[in-house]
Amino acid sequence: MTAPAPGTDGPSTRPLTAQHYSVAPVPATPEGYVAPGMPGAPVTGFEPTEPAPRPVPRRRTALAVALALLAMLLGGLAYGSAPLRAADSLGWLAIAPAGLVALPLGRLGGQGRLLPPLGALLAAGALLLGQLIEHLRRIHADGRAPHGLLHDTVATWRADLRPLDAAFYAIALIGGFLLTRRTATRG
Repeated sequence: MTAPAPGTDGPSTRPLTAQHYSVAPVPATPEGYVAPGMPGAPVTGFEPTEPAPRPVPRRRTALAVALALLAMLLGGLAYGSAPLRAADSLGWLAIAPAGLVALPLGRLGGQGRLLPPLGALLAAGALLLGQLIEHLRRIHADGRAPHGLLHDTVATWRADLRPLDAAFYAIALIGGFLLTRRTATRG
C-alpha cells in the first residue's frame, strides 16, 4: 500500500513561495510587427492597395434653398387657409411649417453652417405669411378696406398681436433650426 501524499487531506504545511518577476529588458520590436505565421502577418509578395474612396454625397444647396422657399410659401398658405373659426387653436401648429422648410434644407443642403439659421428664418417667415393671409381673409370676408388691402391687413395683424404669438414665433424659430440640423445629420 502506498501512503497518501502529504497535504492532500488538509492544508499544505509547505511555506508560501515568493512571486518572481523578470527584470530582463523587453525585446525591441518595430511598431506594428507581427511574427511570421501569426494572424495578421503579411504574406510574401502581397502589396496592399489603397481602399476605394467613399463616394461623397453631392450637396445641392441652391436647389435646397429654392425648395425651402417654396415650402415656406406652401406652409404659409396652408397655415393661413385654415378655417377662420380655428384661428385661436392654430398657433400651436407653428411647428408644421418648420418641418416643411427643414426637410429640403436638411436632406439636400447637407450640414452647411448657414442652413439651420436659414431654416429658422424661413419657418418664422412661413408663420408670418400664414398670419397675414389669415388677416387678409378676415378683411376680405368683412368687405372693408378703406386704405388698401395690404395696409389694412398689416394694421389688423399688428392690432391683433398677443404675447402668445411671441411663443409661436419662438416655436417656429427653434423648430426650424433644430429640425434642419437634425435632418442634415440623419441624411
